[in-house]
Amino acid sequence: MKSLSILSTKISAFLLGLVGRGGSLPGSIGLKLDPNILQKLTFDGPVILVTGTNGKTSTANMIADLFDRAGYSVVSNRKGDNLKAGICTALLTNSSLSGKVKANACVLEVDELNIRHILPFIPVRALVVNNFFRDQLDRAREMEQLIDSIEKVLPEYDQELILNGNDPNVIRLALKAPKAHCSYFGIAKNKYSTDQTKEASEGKFCPCCGSKLVYNYYQYSHIGNFYCENCDFKTPVLDVELSDIDLSKENFKLGDMLIHSPYEGMYSMYNCAAVLAVAKHFDVDLKYALEVFAHAPQPKGRNEHFVKEGQECILNLIKNPTGANEVMKVIDKDEQDKVVCIVLNDHEQDGTDVSWIYDTFFEKICKESTKGVVCTGTRAYDMALRIYYENYKGKIEIYNSIDEAIQKCLHSGLKCYAIATYTALLPTRNAIVKEMN
Repeated sequence: MKSLSILSTKISAFLLGLVGRGGSLPGSIGLKLDPNILQKLTFDGPVILVTGTNGKTSTANMIADLFDRAGYSVVSNRKGDNLKAGICTALLTNSSLSGKVKANACVLEVDELNIRHILPFIPVRALVVNNFFRDQLDRAREMEQLIDSIEKVLPEYDQELILNGNDPNVIRLALKAPKAHCSYFGIAKNKYSTDQTKEASEGKFCPCCGSKLVYNYYQYSHIGNFYCENCDFKTPVLDVELSDIDLSKENFKLGDMLIHSPYEGMYSMYNCAAVLAVAKHFDVDLKYALEVFAHAPQPKGRNEHFVKEGQECILNLIKNPTGANEVMKVIDKDEQDKVVCIVLNDHEQDGTDVSWIYDTFFEKICKESTKGVVCTGTRAYDMALRIYYENYKGKIEIYNSIDEAIQKCLHSGLKCYAIATYTALLPTRNAIVKEMN
């Protein structure tokens, strides 16, 4: 059944490609024919999995580019099809009928809940974990349950864990992986670090003894430098530590080397730190990482800029309080007059529970320089009410159509920030492109 599974996946991917479609359906067909197909594949070179709540796509794509620039032939699920079927699509369409993956490096973005379906069944050399935040409770469940699903497949894992050393929810994975070697990345204390945080903060208690963690400083949310007063759980020594953060210029230092981040925000610098940690572990020359940062493409909808005849629009994805708060910070530091369009959907991929909007600091955009807030999407009225509760003094408008909402914003003559949830992201982008062409 192995060859039939691979052949069927290839054929279905080809046929879907002819009509401009793709995604995970070919992999679903392959898995239907042979549910154990992953275990029957053979690999040359490193297999790297990238997971976490925020930053998976950007980090995985930069790691794939890192190996590509270093001369490897790379297979990766670049479009973000990160469930089991999507990963099978990426691997099977790039395999021979005998099951040999045609690459000497595989970099796979994996949804957190799907790690248990992938890690035990292919020869993973490194598991990279960015962060864990509360996200889509109706699908991903409470964060403790999500982490537990990963911890259960770690006891026999004997390769590398590359972990965000500033996230207590991430470094706890090392406690469940006694056979693995662990390396850590993070960011040193800097001018943006704080002694306290008001953001949604899940990393409050020690996973070993249950005592409340003490923080020396926070970077954002529960990310920072911490220790337990009752046991030895604490921020580990970082193998890759970024310093001298400058968010106005988007620069950081690695040792004495000044490096420019390809994306905005401190959370994006953690993605860069993960890439540098991978480069260090696999002994990939630093120059290739610098090339990646210098030429990293902007993922669609992730701080994507559109400009036409002086009219500027910036599009961002939001999906949980922590990620949304980082987007709020980017908008907050822009003092120009602006209009903000918020597209809130509640479909399955978005998460049907939208209560997270009350854990997001929308007050950062409810200031005098924001001349209007336009709400649309399936939960437009909920979003408008949320902005109203911030005592926003400007005009709040609601549109049933995303196209109409974007048209209203772009015809205002002001700089526009558009923020959208998963299923709203592509329609919002299409509406922007339509208006800006």
